Amino acid sequence: MSILETINSPEDIKKLPVSRLPELAANLRQAIIRTCAANGGHLATSLGVVELTIALHKVFTTPADKIIWDVGHQAYAHKLLTGRRDNFGTLRTLNGISGFPKRHESPHDAFDAGHSSTSISAATGFTVARDLSGRTNKVLAVIGDRSMSGGMAYEGINHAGHLNKDMIIILNDNEMSIAGNVGALSTFLTRTASSEFIHRFKKSTESFLKRQDMGKGVLHVARKMEESFKGLFTPGMLFEAFGFEYIGPIDGHDLPALIETLEKVKKFDNSVLIHVLTKKGMGYKPAEDNPSLFHGVGPFDPETGKVLKGKGGAASYTAVFGAALCKLASEDDRIAAITAAMPDGTGLARFSQEFPDRFFDVGIAEQHGVTFAAGLAVGGYRPVFAVYSSFLQRAYDQVCHDVCLQNLPVTFAIDRSGVVGSDGPTHHGAFDISYLRHLPNMTIMAPKDENELQHMLATAISLGSPAAVRYPRGSGCGVALDQTLGVLPVGTAELLREGETAAVLALGTMVRPALEAAAALAEEGLSLTVVNARFVKPLDEELFIALAEKHRILITIEENSLPGGFGSAVLELLEQRGVSGTRVLRLGYPDSAIPQGEQHELRAMLGLDSAGIINSIRTFLARL
Repeated sequence: MSILETINSPEDIKKLPVSRLPELAANLRQAIIRTCAANGGHLATSLGVVELTIALHKVFTTPADKIIWDVGHQAYAHKLLTGRRDNFGTLRTLNGISGFPKRHESPHDAFDAGHSSTSISAATGFTVARDLSGRTNKVLAVIGDRSMSGGMAYEGINHAGHLNKDMIIILNDNEMSIAGNVGALSTFLTRTASSEFIHRFKKSTESFLKRQDMGKGVLHVARKMEESFKGLFTPGMLFEAFGFEYIGPIDGHDLPALIETLEKVKKFDNSVLIHVLTKKGMGYKPAEDNPSLFHGVGPFDPETGKVLKGKGGAASYTAVFGAALCKLASEDDRIAAITAAMPDGTGLARFSQEFPDRFFDVGIAEQHGVTFAAGLAVGGYRPVFAVYSSFLQRAYDQVCHDVCLQNLPVTFAIDRSGVVGSDGPTHHGAFDISYLRHLPNMTIMAPKDENELQHMLATAISLGSPAAVRYPRGSGCGVALDQTLGVLPVGTAELLREGETAAVLALGTMVRPALEAAAALAEEGLSLTVVNARFVKPLDEELFIALAEKHRILITIEENSLPGGFGSAVLELLEQRGVSGTRVLRLGYPDSAIPQGEQHELRAMLGLDSAGIINSIRTFLARL
């Protein structure tokens, strides 16, 4: 029996001698690697914090003490140590445990996470609530993977430092984010001398002065000088300026040193930041050698580290976007590309190589990225901000205030729209139509396939006003790609199939299953018109009104939350144009959080595959 099999709660860790903890760390890494090899997951960062996680649970007592994990990419070892060992194999699967901290999953998960830079703000709230309630528990924020490049982290640390309450921030510094770090702040944070160097310098200085018999006063001054010298090599002076006592840097894989430091800090009653240096992918050579690949990785061979590819076939929407943008940029030197720490995930790696002067990685800072794009646009450029749908939510005000109200030519290439799979509700692109559709001057498009995506990108850039193109995660439909990219007439839909019974207005990824449903229902005597809507804003008003008046039955299908979505836009159009007597069925996401699971599983569960669409239309028509 492994040591890990004896750990059913953090209390069992406290019973282990420190000498047995490295063995526990090895067991944890084996379990994490084994599960991620089967299910995929955020491997590299979780491997990097195994010793830190053990030390935290050795010293502190959850759930009374609150450990708040930023993003949650780091929390796999925490899950294994807090009663979820036996079902850890279900990680990131439908009805399994989440890849992120979830309060409903365990009392040891203090705060839900999925997006970066939230932990310090949440921990500050926990700290104030504790003090107002007269409790004495400890509150810790574990922030790493360069979440410190997000502005919200500094809003939180500024407030927390001002309050100067009993709160601990642990900066897990692995010198990496999803991709290599960028920015002046990153350079400053990595300007560290090793703990060994600082230790040797301090000891040598003290030894020299004692030999000179210069007295305690001179020794005190020398120690002050040593601290100043240390500030040249570490970011301690930055955090101390925010009001935090800075400790570090500490080797994040040295369990005795971690435990000793945490035991000392546990006795403090002020704001403290502990700077811990870890290695992303620690203990698994493929992840150590390629931490970017293994940040968020699909299933892989645990023996070789070779990622198991799918069945092949069509290129991904992301890849087609990236290639199309490079083609357009080669013809128009006004085009610039922006990413928020996701050059690979958004398909911009090739662009960064071909057009390095027009490529900008702003770090985990979507708000800045949008307003930076607005500034570029005013300066005569045509910036394209490639961003995941759920991450763009973080910059809603900037999209509204800095881009749309000024009617600036910024294109938002919104990747991962719709369900994304195993990352679950924090990452599903369920709301982008709803939060963009009501903004003035905004044009919104969704392609039925990867070829149409190319043309929509060209259309968006050509408009001279704000535009968004939303497209899904995963492979395209396998259609041929046009080599010449044209501009679509704005606000025009595409009539794909004509029928008599009802009209189906399908958007984006729902076009193909809508056609499949229409073909199947035709065998039952139901004749459906099918339209590729293409534009959410502006709608093809004349076509939609004509179909409403002809059929008196409209069915809208979208991969977006129904409140405020494409179907709602169609209902608003009918009301505005005074069309009465038309019955409308809206299919899309419910007004609730969508769980994790494979895309095909979730679409089936939500009734948005061809079988679900057939059943919904059949039931709706029968009821009428």
